Amino acid sequence: VQLQASGGGLVQPGGSLRISCAASGTIYSSDIMGWYRQAPGKQREMVATITSGGIAKYKESVLDRFTISRNNIKNTVLLQMDSLKPEDTAVYYCYLKSTFPAMADHWGQGTLVTVSS
Repeated sequence: VQLQASGGGLVQPGGSLRISCAASGTIYSSDIMGWYRQAPGKQREMVATITSGGIAKYKESVLDRFTISRNNIKNTVLLQMDSLKPEDTAVYYCYLKSTFPAMADHWGQGTLVTVSS
């Protein structure tokens, strides 16, 4: 499995940005896709994940501001980020948890999101 993320950039506080990730390889319906982020000097943290059935989980601080979506045909996952705050500044990593034939974590190369005026 390979993950290719795109769409990061600089945005002002209160603005919006959408980042996307395309997965290649064998993707199963039981695999979970999502986004993690890592700010300077901090640990990587989960932002949002989604199952193929559309069940999403969010980090509490992004709830009601971020929306994750997934296209099971194209094997893509999008993260729509609204009402961005400076504390959302981080490198965002696309993530896929394989469930077959064994559990395994896959990571994309990361895309930088900077929220600043």
